[in-house]
Amino acid sequence: MRGTAVAGLVCGVRPAELRRRRRAGGLRRPAAVPALAAIARRVGEGRRPERDLQRPAGACRRWGIAALRILAACGLVAALAAAGVAAADPAAPPDRDTLLFHVETFEGAVLASQGADTPFNPASLIKVGTSLWALERLGPEHRYRTAVGAAGEWDKKSGLLTGTLVVEGGGDPDFHAENVFLLARQLNLLLLTRVEGGLAIGGDLWVGWEHGAEKRVVEPRARAELMGRRLKMMLDPKRWDRSTRAAWQAVCARRGWDPAVPPRIEITGPVVVDAPPDWRLLAVHLSNPLPAMLRRFNVYSNNDIVRVADGLGGPAGLQAFLEQRLELPAGSIELETASGELHNRITARTGVRLMRAFIASAAARGLAPSDLLPVVGCDPGATSRKYPKLAASSFEGALAVKTGTLVQTDGGVAVLGGIYTSPELGRVLFCVASPSSGWREDHWRRVQQSWLLELTARTGGVVQRPCGPELPFCDTFAEVHWFGSARPLLAR
Repeated sequence: MRGTAVAGLVCGVRPAELRRRRRAGGLRRPAAVPALAAIARRVGEGRRPERDLQRPAGACRRWGIAALRILAACGLVAALAAAGVAAADPAAPPDRDTLLFHVETFEGAVLASQGADTPFNPASLIKVGTSLWALERLGPEHRYRTAVGAAGEWDKKSGLLTGTLVVEGGGDPDFHAENVFLLARQLNLLLLTRVEGGLAIGGDLWVGWEHGAEKRVVEPRARAELMGRRLKMMLDPKRWDRSTRAAWQAVCARRGWDPAVPPRIEITGPVVVDAPPDWRLLAVHLSNPLPAMLRRFNVYSNNDIVRVADGLGGPAGLQAFLEQRLELPAGSIELETASGELHNRITARTGVRLMRAFIASAAARGLAPSDLLPVVGCDPGATSRKYPKLAASSFEGALAVKTGTLVQTDGGVAVLGGIYTSPELGRVLFCVASPSSGWREDHWRRVQQSWLLELTARTGGVVQRPCGPELPFCDTFAEVHWFGSARPLLAR
């Protein structure tokens, strides 16, 4: 069907009449349907229209681009704007009246403030609070321990254990296939390659990601069984899935291992929960040090940071800790999760106070903000994409920040908190939030970027710093030790 005929059907005008009206410059306005209104909004914001076409409306989705041409022919975009569906002009100066922000020097002098005591959902900014809690409770030298042992008869000549392989988790929140490979290689060196029996899971063990509080398995036994099945698969190359094979190739490339010789521990029996009483310890896996782990969680804004909080007291414990640590009245902070998911509440003033406490605590332990937070223009993750002008060469390395994003919860929110150094004023702390941002995160990130560019200009610019070391992998500093020995079996 020709485009003019399609336009005629949608606009309610016969094709010949439509062509006549187009030549005359006047067209009849059709009824505005919701799907087309969504297209008009996205076009007005300079974004791809098809993302607002819902999958159930198959015809609309298939004809999304054609619909735009029809809209132009019918004059519907203008009609929608007149009806209140305004098309935003990306080049127009952003309206900042709805921003909530607070800015202080590190010493506490207020530089700018608007709605600083209005509560909002901080989203992933709350990960800074979780990181502060972990840093002060566990210390920068902390490493999570995962113990491996055996129960039964072990024939070292054949590598056969007739009994049970035991894995006792110590709450390592960042334990993945790469860490399993380290363990398996060590067990192979100990001449253990096959288990005719089961795999027993004890303690708090996580293997791989769960994607936050909303998606994880909560019941302890069910979670242990799930993690045990993942571990059993990762120990045996014959069971590897595609992602595990890719992880093996990547770790071999980084460590110089032979990809043709993967570690192998075949387990013939089922996964069981709780270790037998007579098992003996063989080896201990030590995670990356805590700062490297927290940096990984914050750079990727990974919601499985809730695992860190679980070992310290959960969301209720985090809320109590922050109110006491930041010297806030009870009820000033409301937390449902330690990752920023679901419903949480702080203010922009509290956000600045949190950043100050976190950075001061890190400095007291010999850590810079860049050791724990993403640095715009240096680190991977979404931060540099969200704020491209702040990632440019004139700002690279100057801002250590933490973003927060929700799309649907509480109507959505886009948050940014962080620190930079001004040549004139020294360290400057800021927190800015756009409540009710909904699906327009890109727009509000541009508004925040413009606001922050003006702030840095008013405070004399920024002091740039060299980018730090590359973000570590989950196994970069991990070690596996013999039982009773402080010497790693294999060099990193």
